[in-house]
Amino acid sequence: MRVAPQWEDYELLDCSRGERLERWGGVVLIRPDPQVIWDTPRKHPLWLDAHARYERSSSGGGAWKFFKSVPQKWTVQYSDCVFRIGTMGFKHTGLFPEQASNWDLLRKTVSAAGRPVRVLNLFAYTGAATIACLKAGASVVHVDASKGMTAWAKENAALSGAAGFDVRWIVDDCAKFVQREINRGSRYDIIIMDPPSYGRGPNAEVWKLEDKLYELFSLCCRLMSGDPMMMIINSYTAGLSASTMAYIAASLAARRFGGSVSADELGLKVTSSALALPCGSSCVWSR
Repeated sequence: MRVAPQWEDYELLDCSRGERLERWGGVVLIRPDPQVIWDTPRKHPLWLDAHARYERSSSGGGAWKFFKSVPQKWTVQYSDCVFRIGTMGFKHTGLFPEQASNWDLLRKTVSAAGRPVRVLNLFAYTGAATIACLKAGASVVHVDASKGMTAWAKENAALSGAAGFDVRWIVDDCAKFVQREINRGSRYDIIIMDPPSYGRGPNAEVWKLEDKLYELFSLCCRLMSGDPMMMIINSYTAGLSASTMAYIAASLAARRFGGSVSADELGLKVTSSALALPCGSSCVWSR
């Protein structure tokens, strides 16, 4: 497991009985997590003094229950990157802190390249990976189907001092954008994919990661430059293991470009137990 480096503004204080107890800056939240199947004692005092809890509904979905005043939006910082977060629908905050391992890997790779690096960030959400690459000197094409998430990513870039950097913000269906980029002859040195497990397109098209991943990865291989550097794909789908993603990456990228593949769970250290909570998987092809 790759455990995210030490944060200052985020802390996973404890986890038990299907929930996480987390500190986001000065705000303490309780959120559901299906991975937390253990029933360990809830000794941390902030279980009883959190600002808010996301409570699931028996009819589906859920809602935040607030115990204290919580700003609509506030910021947290990782290294020199600043992110605006908030209590969104379906338990989210606008940031996945376990991805800090990948942000560091991307910055290191771009910084060490010694040449211009062009990055394509697909399903780019609120832009953390985009900002990491920009701060290291890459040019980035940031693609997400949500206009709201793309606006949020722009805001994060501005907060991080990267507003004027070399980035194109694209609101589009990622798979369709990739196909158009192939037709245009575009090429990238690094491609990042952070697709949802399940979703629907604007015309009710169903996206299911297990069904679409191989095709998406294959298409992205056709976008790699003559001197490709890295491909990263993340998954929060329980049935799609790190080893499965590694097999796809080895079959498609490593056989075509050489290099190596590594895949593992991503995790967060739990303060109360010093153990690590698994938070999805990530696969990296690099050369």
